[in-house]
Amino acid sequence: MSRKESHLNYRRMEQKDVPQGRRGKHHMVVGRILSDLTKLTPGEAIRVPLQDLGDSKENLRAALSRAAHKNGARLYTSADETFLYVWRTEAAGH
Repeated sequence: MSRKESHLNYRRMEQKDVPQGRRGKHHMVVGRILSDLTKLTPGEAIRVPLQDLGDSKENLRAALSRAAHKNGARLYTSADETFLYVWRTEAAGH
């Protein structure tokens, strides 16, 4: 049995077809939130309706945290039954 004929547990694909980077299901909403945050002045926050998230607030908070860490931003969040609140602070020394 040749290598190509051997049994695989998963489907084979060309490496050139492997997606590069991560564009998960939160990509659009996280991008919009991060864009809005750049337009705020100190002391302001944005209020995102939870019904617009399409997923749990916990999952969105995790996605925001990953994106913020990647971009070197410091984000804070809070939530109530209706909204997710997000704001940023300047990093120490900025």
